Amino acid sequence: MLPSKALSAGIFRRALLSGAIALILLLPGAGFAAEPVPAAVPAEGAVAAVDNLLITTPPPPPNVRKPVLSWGEGNGKSYSVPAWDILGFEALLNVYGRIAYPDLVDPKYSNGKKVYSVTLETIKDHILHGPWGFDGDDFQVNQLQHPYQGSVYHGFARSAGLGFWPSAAYTFLGSLAWEIAGETTNPSINDQVASGIGGSLLGEPLFRLSSLILEDGGDHPGFWRELGAAVISPPTGFNRLAFGDRFKGVFPSHNPATFMRLRFGGSLTDHVVGLGNDNVDRNEVTGDYSLSYGLPGKDGYTYDRPFDYFHFEFTAVSSKNGFENLMTRGLLFGKKYEAGEDYRGVWGLYGSFDYISPQVFRVSSTALSLGTTGQWWLTRAVALQSSALAGFGYGAGGTVHPSEERDYHYGGTGQGLLAGRLIFGDKAMIDLTAREYYISGFGSTQSDGSERIFRGNASFTVGIYKRHALGIQYVMSRRDASSPGNPGTTQTVGTWSLAYNFLGDSRFGAVEWRPAEIEAR
Repeated sequence: MLPSKALSAGIFRRALLSGAIALILLLPGAGFAAEPVPAAVPAEGAVAAVDNLLITTPPPPPNVRKPVLSWGEGNGKSYSVPAWDILGFEALLNVYGRIAYPDLVDPKYSNGKKVYSVTLETIKDHILHGPWGFDGDDFQVNQLQHPYQGSVYHGFARSAGLGFWPSAAYTFLGSLAWEIAGETTNPSINDQVASGIGGSLLGEPLFRLSSLILEDGGDHPGFWRELGAAVISPPTGFNRLAFGDRFKGVFPSHNPATFMRLRFGGSLTDHVVGLGNDNVDRNEVTGDYSLSYGLPGKDGYTYDRPFDYFHFEFTAVSSKNGFENLMTRGLLFGKKYEAGEDYRGVWGLYGSFDYISPQVFRVSSTALSLGTTGQWWLTRAVALQSSALAGFGYGAGGTVHPSEERDYHYGGTGQGLLAGRLIFGDKAMIDLTAREYYISGFGSTQSDGSERIFRGNASFTVGIYKRHALGIQYVMSRRDASSPGNPGTTQTVGTWSLAYNFLGDSRFGAVEWRPAEIEAR
């Protein structure tokens, strides 16, 4: 449990919005970052001519250990550093809580004890007796800020040179340590899932986005690239700054095929049915960022590592809602495949984290799914990119109240996704996505309650000049819920938006895997 006072929504929103600005300015294809200027470094024992002088660079003494700058190799990786990073971060968070909120008490979940007054006795009691339960923080704290907290743990391990799975173990154990020793509140099952598992599924895309910025800077990324990488993944920036050359190696992306889109515009909510009508802001300013990383079809690209393919997106709005969605899905285990001459794809096990909040209700899930992502050239100029996933996880859903009164429940969640992008060269694109979640009574705080939530969006985008485009989008969200004493609740929200689009280097993102044939067309 992490009370909203410990990590305020305002600070959290500014951090993510700052990250969005860094993404805009620095990610490959954005077109704003200056190219790095390589420095001429003579090799060991080499002779360099400078101003007609011969300068011999002597080799280092044999007893001096050189830093290994290749990411994750030799002394460029560590298993102890991220452990101390995570414990130090949690200790500082607890100290901050003690100072800022010395009298904060949650009698329902901490037996009347001050939340941050952790002692050896409370730690021992949590280890031996628990009891593990479900906390009652508001939805955004539990389902958005907790996964972000877990992403910090994951980032500490990844930036210390560890792979995805060891980093996921650190994330899970870091969350467990906080549940037991971070607060006096009873350990929480839902927080352990959100931070300990959802944290890795969110943290890996953030780490890779940060790494892309650094990788584009060559062997010596400049100040602005280091800053941008640190904004997106603060633990990466911390380890690179605190340990000097030891963690200066950059994670190799292997040059994936990507599709990047940044949108700014306005929206009109014209259809609202059910509870919460009075809370709706009919007109909003919106901004969203999405990136597809490792799109199938690029010759020579492999999917040997978790998240060598992933899709990441978030939407921020001007209303009090703040964040409308933050979603990511990535391939954990998978294989490439082909179907004929014109279809390339990947299939396997995906991990996903979703947070969706269309003003009057909210849904979030951490899940594993089986699925596929592929691209099919329908004609010489038209390509279809698509994804289909179905799986099971742990989620939460419920109504939004102005006072953040708790009106949601947790449970085992079945979910599915269908997404398609029809690309007409560099001219236009039609994008369709449908998501559905069923939050059951299994492992639920309300054994008789359930939620069925649908989220669908359709958009049409047309290029106007180079990487600039205009688009129109319609989003429909529907919630059907039942709970003890309430046989049925239905809420729907429909929103239109008109937006300016800035596209990445790949424009609308079609992957050309047969260069010779494409050029001949």
